Amino acid sequence: MKRFIKNIFPAAALTLCVGLSSCIGDLDVSPIDPNSNIQLNPERLFNMCYANFGIEGLNGPGSSTVTAQDAGTTGLVRQYFNVNELTTDEAICAWGDKGVATMNTNEYDASNMFIALYYNRLYSGISVCNQYLKEASDVDATRTAEVRFIRALHFYLAMDAFGNITLPLTISKEIPAQRSRAEVYAWLENELKEIEPLLSDAKAKTSSDANYGRVDKAAVWMLLSRLYLNAEVYSGTAQWAKAAEYAKKVIDSPYKLYTKASNGYSAYRKLFMGDNGESGASVEAVFPILQQGNKTAGYGCSTFLTASTHGGSMNSNGTNNNWEGNRVRKDLIQKFFPDNNAPKGETNDILDAAKDDRALFWGKGRTLDIATANDVKTFKKGFSTTKFVALHSDGKAGTDTKFSDADFFFFRSAEAYLTYAEATARQNNGKATTEGVAYLNQLRARANAQAMRGYTLREILDERSREFYFEGLRRTDLIRYGYFGGNNTYMWSWKGGVAEGRPFEDYRNIFPLPATELSVGGGMQQNPKY
Repeated sequence: MKRFIKNIFPAAALTLCVGLSSCIGDLDVSPIDPNSNIQLNPERLFNMCYANFGIEGLNGPGSSTVTAQDAGTTGLVRQYFNVNELTTDEAICAWGDKGVATMNTNEYDASNMFIALYYNRLYSGISVCNQYLKEASDVDATRTAEVRFIRALHFYLAMDAFGNITLPLTISKEIPAQRSRAEVYAWLENELKEIEPLLSDAKAKTSSDANYGRVDKAAVWMLLSRLYLNAEVYSGTAQWAKAAEYAKKVIDSPYKLYTKASNGYSAYRKLFMGDNGESGASVEAVFPILQQGNKTAGYGCSTFLTASTHGGSMNSNGTNNNWEGNRVRKDLIQKFFPDNNAPKGETNDILDAAKDDRALFWGKGRTLDIATANDVKTFKKGFSTTKFVALHSDGKAGTDTKFSDADFFFFRSAEAYLTYAEATARQNNGKATTEGVAYLNQLRARANAQAMRGYTLREILDERSREFYFEGLRRTDLIRYGYFGGNNTYMWSWKGGVAEGRPFEDYRNIFPLPATELSVGGGMQQNPKY
């Protein structure tokens, strides 16, 4: 089992002083009050900076540092999934929760609760990082650099989703000015370059290694490569060469593609199983968010990704949670079966037919099409995915029957391979270079899929979907390609609220700022047309 060392969050964060959590009220993202009487423990505060990714609150399942209402929904990874997957051609949810339905159909507005939860989760994490930097920045230089990185990642996610945002860099009761997206982009670029030399050298680790779960230089390279890949969207100026440069740093680092199958499980499948921190799969995990069922129990991270995608007559996912919510749109199945010949069978039947280890779907007792509005609300309309499970690849049981042990690999080295291929193709008249083709074929070889002789930009995008579906990258990818909002011809089922798909307005390429944020003053302006 994972060994949760003292320098990373899971065990210690759950004992973080209650006084800290009480400084973050319901849907209140103001920085932590510096005048509060808090007895701060630097190690626990450091752990809490990481914990914002992995747990909802400090008091176990159903608690939250963001809101007391339906607290299980507030996990960062859960809302990261909702805003970046339910709004795309990959995922759709059967639940009737306020906010889910309009994300399914790209009809969200400023009253959407889950979009507000995502924003507030990000800014509560920023507040904790700022508190650490104020109180403990002189304790350990490497830890300080890590916290700066974690804060930068939160700002990146906020800028990507919401456009013009604030950049609170200190603990203050003053409301910081709203910055343009281009200004935030420039700040991130500078901050990440400053952080890079201060972090530990890149080193792939398993859960038995010291500092597993803590970021190192490769995390900076990965985030810079993602920032530069989308630079034209964020700043108006493309930076393809820089995206390729930093992706290549990751490719050449100790982080590698995991390629070892065992016990009937493919290497790809083992990336998303309950012992992925122990099996060797974490050689690919540039930033793993640590999970262990009996220590980080919650409803917002890998347990959510597992439970929400399983139910009915499907095989066990390794827990007793089967929530019957998220499943896939037919457009994702068509990435593996362009001739619409996917078998309506169990996962192994689909894998055999797809000849691609990434086709982790369940079609038994399902329809491929989600034809009506009532079908959208019916879990068995549409194929399911079995990508995320709590099962352990060594055959051992998990540490808890309800919550998953699977770490969530927020950054995987595979992303660098695809980023390099796309960035260099965009400098090569839209066709993958020889080196780019080789990297893409390494991914296909790992999946036991047939190699391709060449790739267009559209084929690289399809390969990104096959590799990363349900991992939170799809919305950003579609926007970069001009396939999300606006007058384009790329359709998917229920895009824009109709079964056959239709264009929706390009202002929805960014989300509305929560009404609670606008009401606190400081001159914050809502995003246009919301």
